[in-house]
Order: sequence, then structure tokens, then C-alpha cells
Amino acid sequence: MTGHDDAPQRVTRRREQTRARLLAAAFTVFAAKGFGRVSIEEICEAAGFSRGAFYSNFATLDELFFALYRERADLIARQVADALAGDGPDLDVPASVDRVTEVLLLDVDWLLVKTDFLVHAARDPAVAELLLDHRTRLRRAIADRLVRARGHTPIPTVLGDAEGAAHAVVAAYDGVTVQLLLDRDVDRARAWLGQLLTALLTDGSTRSG
Repeated sequence: MTGHDDAPQRVTRRREQTRARLLAAAFTVFAAKGFGRVSIEEICEAAGFSRGAFYSNFATLDELFFALYRERADLIARQVADALAGDGPDLDVPASVDRVTEVLLLDVDWLLVKTDFLVHAARDPAVAELLLDHRTRLRRAIADRLVRARGHTPIPTVLGDAEGAAHAVVAAYDGVTVQLLLDRDVDRARAWLGQLLTALLTDGSTRSG
């Protein structure tokens, strides 16, 4: 009886594993060839599954692409929130910047997939909503941390409030990653992003003496 009861759970776990393998394979293939140049067959081959396994999880290639983007984007938003949550009420800007740049500059493959999604979203308002939602959650994670630090760590007045500072952080990331896509120099990009974010989040009012 117990074995029979466990059967649906085994099916669910197997389905989750299949979906995860399809998403992992799709990430690799999309990064290598670009969205729009990839077939369902190529993803199935990379994952080691049949088309039947694909269609039991996704109706279309677009649906898989969106699922992949949401999965990675949600992970990054959580990682940013965690990276900023370590300090007490004081915000140690250099330490927080180090943690955030480690998270945001994941790898060039992710940036390639994300850029494909951006181009796709620019031509489809419904897709754009997904991207805007992710960016909003990312900014909110940053803004929430800055709000908690208010009164302990001043925000440069030129940025206005925590929401303005969060917009500036995301804009700096966008700019640095464009260069990174072209020169593939992750170390330089991480260093440059760190300098930009530190400059954005500190000014004369944060220095002692």
C-alpha cells in the first residue's frame, strides 16, 4: 500500500528532474546559438530526452525560454537580497558591493541569454512585462536594503531616495555588462562595477572627518 502511495511522488520527482535537465540543456544551447536559432530537437538531444519528454513539460520553445529566464532571474533576485541582508542597520558599502558584484556578474552565458530575452521583449509587450517584473523585484531588493540602512548610512542626495539609488545600481550593472559581452573580461567588469557602485552609494556625507 505504501509503495502504491509513493508512486505519484516518484512520478512528480521524475518529472521535476526531467524539467530541470531540459532547462539546464536549454541554457547551454541558447547561450551557444541564440534564441531563434535553436530547435526543440537540439535541446532534447543535449538533455538526452525525446520530443515527448519536452512536450510533457513545455507546450512551445517560447514557453521553455520564458521558464528558463524566470528561473534564473528569480535566483539572481534572491541572491542579491541575501547578499545585502548580511549587515546590521549599518550598510558596509564596500563589503556589500563586493557581494553584489559577485552575484550580478554571474557569467557571460547568462548575459547572452538575458540579452536575447531583452531583444525578444522589446518587440513583444507581453514579454516585456516579464522582464520589467524581474527588474522591479531586483530594484526592490536593493531599495529595501537601502531603506533599512537609512539613518545609519546616508544615501547620496543626488540620487534622491532609496528607489532612485536602486535604479542607479541597476543602470550601472546594465552599462558594465554591455562591455563585458564584447570583451569577455569578467575580472575587469567586476572591478569596474564595484568602483561605480561604491561611487554611486557614497559621497562626501558618508566620509568621517
